[in-house]
Amino acid sequence: MTHELSWSLHVLLWPLRLALSVAVTLHALRTKRDIGSSIGWIGLAWLAPLTGGILYIMFGVNRVRRLARRLSLNRPWSSPRNVSTGHHTLGGRYAPLAEAVQRLTGRPLLRGNRVRCFHDGDTAYPVMLDAIGGARRSILLSSYLFHDDPVGAGFVDALIAARARGVQVLVLVDGIGSGYLRCRAVARLRQAGVPAARFMHSLLPWRMPFINLRTHKKILVVDGRLGFTGGMNIAEENVLARNPRRPVSDTHFELAGPVVHQLSEAFAKDWSFSTGDEIDEAVFFPEQEAAVQDAGALMRVITSGPDTDVEKIEFAMMQAASLAVRSVRIMTPYFLPDERLLTVLAMAAMRGVEIDVVMPQRSNQRPVDWARVPNNAPLLDAGVRLWLARPPFNHSKLMVIDRSWSLIGSSNLDVRSLRLNFELNVEVYDEVLAAELDAFVCGHRHQRVTHHDQDRRRFPERLRDSGARLMLPYL
Repeated sequence: MTHELSWSLHVLLWPLRLALSVAVTLHALRTKRDIGSSIGWIGLAWLAPLTGGILYIMFGVNRVRRLARRLSLNRPWSSPRNVSTGHHTLGGRYAPLAEAVQRLTGRPLLRGNRVRCFHDGDTAYPVMLDAIGGARRSILLSSYLFHDDPVGAGFVDALIAARARGVQVLVLVDGIGSGYLRCRAVARLRQAGVPAARFMHSLLPWRMPFINLRTHKKILVVDGRLGFTGGMNIAEENVLARNPRRPVSDTHFELAGPVVHQLSEAFAKDWSFSTGDEIDEAVFFPEQEAAVQDAGALMRVITSGPDTDVEKIEFAMMQAASLAVRSVRIMTPYFLPDERLLTVLAMAAMRGVEIDVVMPQRSNQRPVDWARVPNNAPLLDAGVRLWLARPPFNHSKLMVIDRSWSLIGSSNLDVRSLRLNFELNVEVYDEVLAAELDAFVCGHRHQRVTHHDQDRRRFPERLRDSGARLMLPYL
């Protein structure tokens, strides 16, 4: 009887299995750019039709890109206003890079900007809080982590006080990074009447496909004229003077000038994406003026994510590295690039460019540290110099080309950041900043990684590292 029931169930389900397998195959063939991903999903759909089909529906369909395209129509942030006087066309050796990023982003390269660099929350947070305290019209704040610890509470209080004196305040935090079940900072802001949203957050089972997609951007814009961005979250761990249990060193930047409009534009897009609401152009996009009258830094925002901006930051990095003549300096907390970026860096090293990549001796993600060992072996073969920085764990994300061009912002050099996360970086054509960052990266070249270090690892460690590398897209 049991055998007959099982056979009957098999007969009844086989049309569904066949339909799911065919549907996954057709969808993957039509939408997946990566061949390996397509083969994997199609194979799983035919070997385990029900399980594979369900998993593909949950994790294989990019609903974010479809939603972003729908929301991008006729939005105010899609047409920057009042910055036409800052547009700049670059000539010389970097003209191909400027042209490529222009085509990638659709954003103009803007002149007349000023940039200041801060290391750690000890120096960055007081300046940011002063800016919030002096706000007169508007504040936009986006962060991946926003803890309600003593440091985060100071930001919450400052935002509430700004709201109380009539400043329009909008706050957006990631739905995972700042606490999946509850974000106390957001709860306090909402209780005080401050509009605060959580990016792609839901406890509903059918929303679970979005759990792997996070906004990693760090944006603060005050009165539409002063902006802050970089790698720093809002948490006590970034203030080294407080001797936190797990200290995190980081780099953040203050921006002034027309490029701040592009920071506001990026926030407006994410706010609309998360809430369905549009921000008030008249309040949040004031007339822009040059912060530096004699040219100043040339700057442009580059955003990326699994929507209409997919892989744009990575493409900009590859184009910049391919133009390098003397040096490429990279500092990143997690270094797990894909084969394309590995190849570009390796080829640059083989043509004589001095390439230094600085990583932490130990990050806060042990599987990432394991996976980077086998993943980075081709770079050692090509002559790329890999370095480990001593504690505290440095979370800075920096790239400098020939002490002339810099890329700053939120994106790590790993597949998760470059493909799955929503990130924001800024390209800067300014030799003063580039020289400062170049020296900073070189100053953290504490321990060089060699072939000998790789070869002396025991077999169990090599097996563990190779296994961790298989999870490279999600680490």
